[in-house]
Amino acid sequence: MNLCQSALTKALRELEEDVGAELLTRSYKGIEFTSAGQTLLTRARLALSLLDKAREEINLQRGGVGVRVSIAVTPLVGVQVLPKVLIEFERLYPAAQINLGEGLLTTLLPQLIDGRLDFAVALANPNDLPFEISFEPIVPIYSWVAGRLNHPLTSAKSWDELKDAKWVLNLSAGSQGNSLLAWMRSQNITEPGNTIRCDSSFLMLELMQRTDRLCVGPALLFSDPLLGQGIARINVEPLPPPMSLGLITLRGIPLQRPTRQLANLIIRYLHHANEGCQAP
Repeated sequence: MNLCQSALTKALRELEEDVGAELLTRSYKGIEFTSAGQTLLTRARLALSLLDKAREEINLQRGGVGVRVSIAVTPLVGVQVLPKVLIEFERLYPAAQINLGEGLLTTLLPQLIDGRLDFAVALANPNDLPFEISFEPIVPIYSWVAGRLNHPLTSAKSWDELKDAKWVLNLSAGSQGNSLLAWMRSQNITEPGNTIRCDSSFLMLELMQRTDRLCVGPALLFSDPLLGQGIARINVEPLPPPMSLGLITLRGIPLQRPTRQLANLIIRYLHHANEGCQAP
């Protein structure tokens, strides 16, 4: 920062006086942010990110290059539409720099709030999202219960037949596994007792294909001819209602033109992929 210790201390004191709160604390662990300091840091990062995006947009308006987009998507989006979307987007912006992440709410929400992500496409319950976040529903996502081919419970038709089954579930916020448990409680259905919690789609698929663990997940993902190899649906009834897959952005912050174009491509291809898709 090219500041001596005394100048830095003075600047920090003036900032604390300006916001009316202590921002840092010193302890045997070192220097840490207070709650107020962490809040200010998050907002400052967002402000700097917005300033960078404004510079990029002005540069584009003047004929410059340098499109940068950071997004997070669920594995379903990655499998079903992302390859086609990126091919079309790269025709529009051949030199675009694209950063991709996986769309887990627990990681993408902090990144949206501090400006590290432009948008995300993920499953969510809008009522559970913080006020700063805007959710635009795109398509409903139906779930399947599934396991490996020739699973001992392949012929099961009821939840009672699955009461002793072993499971692998993503139980993070906004996940279909989390939604399943909430729905089971509302229906007085016995919740799975032997469950491995797993946030990785790749690891869940591996465990499903190579063990007797069952999983609940997007029907479109499990039925994909490549990703769903070795996996079969278990036709239990009833099933939880569909969840909304939507565009998640920071409320009140408009997307840059290239970023909005990328979001629109994803939305268009998702609608196309979902055409004629009825409840399983």
